[in-house]
Amino acid sequence: MNEIPILYEDGEALVIDKPAGLPVDRPKRGGPALFDHVEQLKLGFQRPPVPVHRLDTDTSGCLLLARNPKALKRFNKAFEDRLVGKTYLAIIDFEPAERSGTIELALSKISSAEKGWRMIAAKKGKPAVSHWELLETIGEGDRRRSLIRFRPTTGRTHQLRVHALQGLGAPLLGDPVYGPVRGQNKGAPRTMLHAETLTVQREGKTPIEAYAPFPEDFLRAGLTAPPPPDMPDGPGAA
Repeated sequence: MNEIPILYEDGEALVIDKPAGLPVDRPKRGGPALFDHVEQLKLGFQRPPVPVHRLDTDTSGCLLLARNPKALKRFNKAFEDRLVGKTYLAIIDFEPAERSGTIELALSKISSAEKGWRMIAAKKGKPAVSHWELLETIGEGDRRRSLIRFRPTTGRTHQLRVHALQGLGAPLLGDPVYGPVRGQNKGAPRTMLHAETLTVQREGKTPIEAYAPFPEDFLRAGLTAPPPPDMPDGPGAA
């Protein structure tokens, strides 16, 4: 079992670089999960650390873990109060017409027997806001590939995946739910989304700040690692 990189550590928090393909929660059908690494992640503490939030199984990068129940409660409140800042990197096979912008599309969950559940943009859904900037485009003509940095200010399920599709005009590369062929990671071995940075403001303490390096499979997809961004900060940066 490979060790998971630790990006930040103190007495109440860990931030790990979650590998793509590793579920945070144990799948119903069984198989590997983050819990399998709990002994490594105790780092001498008796209590196992607990995930504060979730990343999709395919998503790599910054995941915050609380090292005790009081810290978990405080971090949950920080998420509720939008004292958490995040940036994500994503790949789309498309070049947006603009260099940057803000996507505001409320999201709602739908489900059907043949397609399972997914999120859609819906006026009566929960508000969802994502700021974005274009970092790089490679390729020619209609075979273009772009690297996007997202700064979401809300944390809805599948927010960036739906905002890419319906806000930018193309699904995330490799997305099996919102991509061109349902159930297939077309064009990539996984959904190409990476939780690049995470910051958590803490009263009376220095903020938690973590940066997860550019993934190898993003390099293999032809993109160049960008300089780390300015760390996002709250409030309003969750």
